[in-house]
Amino acid sequence: MNQQHNCDVLIIGSGAAGLSLALHLAKNADVVILSKGQVNDGSTYYAQGGVAAVFDENDSVAAHVNDTLIAGAGLCDDAAVQYTAENAKKCLEWLIDKGVDFDRDLPTENGDINYHLTREGGHSHRRILHAADATGQAIQTTLVSQVKSHSRIRIFERYNAIDLVCNDNSQNGKKECIGAYVWNRNSEKVESIFARKTILATGGASKVYQYTSNPDVASGDGVAMAWRAGCRVANMEFNQFHPTCLFHPDAGTFLLTEALRGEGAILRRPDGSRFMPSFDERAELAPRDIVARAIDFEMKRLGADCMYLDISHKSSDFIKQHFPTIYEKTRSLGIDITKQPMPVVPAAHYTCGGVMINKQGKTDTENLYAIGEVSYTGLHGANRLASNSLLECLVFAHAAALDIEEKLSHQQPYIKLPAWDESRVTDSDEEVVIQHNWHELRLFMWDFVGIVRTTKRLERALHRVELLQSEIEEYYRHFRVSNNLLELRNLVQVAELIIKSALSRKESRGLHYTLDYPDMLNEAKITVLTPNSE
Repeated sequence: MNQQHNCDVLIIGSGAAGLSLALHLAKNADVVILSKGQVNDGSTYYAQGGVAAVFDENDSVAAHVNDTLIAGAGLCDDAAVQYTAENAKKCLEWLIDKGVDFDRDLPTENGDINYHLTREGGHSHRRILHAADATGQAIQTTLVSQVKSHSRIRIFERYNAIDLVCNDNSQNGKKECIGAYVWNRNSEKVESIFARKTILATGGASKVYQYTSNPDVASGDGVAMAWRAGCRVANMEFNQFHPTCLFHPDAGTFLLTEALRGEGAILRRPDGSRFMPSFDERAELAPRDIVARAIDFEMKRLGADCMYLDISHKSSDFIKQHFPTIYEKTRSLGIDITKQPMPVVPAAHYTCGGVMINKQGKTDTENLYAIGEVSYTGLHGANRLASNSLLECLVFAHAAALDIEEKLSHQQPYIKLPAWDESRVTDSDEEVVIQHNWHELRLFMWDFVGIVRTTKRLERALHRVELLQSEIEEYYRHFRVSNNLLELRNLVQVAELIIKSALSRKESRGLHYTLDYPDMLNEAKITVLTPNSE
């Protein structure tokens, strides 16, 4: 018999979205946070750039909205953009109250201290609050310390969510989420968690690609689980490739922040010549899809392994002050960025689509919410504007908290969840097969479903995904659960959703660029996939 835990609120994921929601709710509810690795292992911790919000008197919410809409290439939900920009400052002030120490400018003559605001690609003003070049780390560590000291929050580390547990609600015909089956990696046992409200805050699915700036946990778990639980997904074809990931055999997945270009860094070919002015009038400050496609184009045209990002024309003191993490990392690899350019390649960075939710974070399934990168809010459209993502986490966590507090019924009795059936399961002696399948998936997704696509490439990818699915389904039914198997199962599911969404879009828009349909249609429509609709 598997162990059951009970709580008011189960939050699956421990990044900015999940942790901030937990802190909002814990004053009135017992909260469990599920973290697949250690609590700091998610993408938030590695976010370098910052968070966008209007703090400058020369800036405006209207300008932030307009910049977001332009980057989204006609596919943003206007109301979602407006709501996010309007609530940005309030949510950032909440973070500041919690102790996040954003960088400040030198005091003015009258003694006023203002936050140092940087500018990133696609933004018309300086509006990015940051903590040097390790903003995510500052946010994550602050929130973690608050969560760990809270008496009504329990953190389950090294736990994988396997699947959501749902009942059919006879009153409205909808499925109703009542918790989740989870894999305790410490004891290697399946356990269950009953929750009155369950929130997916699992992040994106960039690990579906060979090259990514994201940590290993970004395997699309929330999207896959929500899909299996009957939730619609939207805009899965829009995967943002960060233009500048450090290209070095010992660098791992090290991101070079957008703020480098915001502060004047220049992209160069291997011969030192500049190329961005040939692609866009905004040059290095163009949105990410344009910059990533330009780098990809130049690499393929020249047969080059990488391009170069150069900030060495700035003073050494400026570089060390604004980009200390990058300076130290590159120095450890033998690159002095005060004197040398950085080798860069595009890498999968952000999943713009996700689980469809309303303005309160609610999904199609009762008592199930999704916030952060796992969700589709309509904010990002066909391309995410830099530094809107951490903002989205904070704004929609706050919105979900207000809705959950209003609807949470503490009178509802705990329900005994159905036991997990392991009676026909045997140990696998073929773990290597999972690793090989994972590698195969990430390679063909990179080759066929990357920055530039064609119908033929997408069809090839779909064929291979379907083969992998049949193998994994057989594997999953007969062999004992493992972390690698769970992640592979979810990644293959998300890969299928990405490919089918891409095949259905007969145009090029934002992050989705296809040689077969290079033009943008007059009417912008989101791509919606519905479970069991085929």
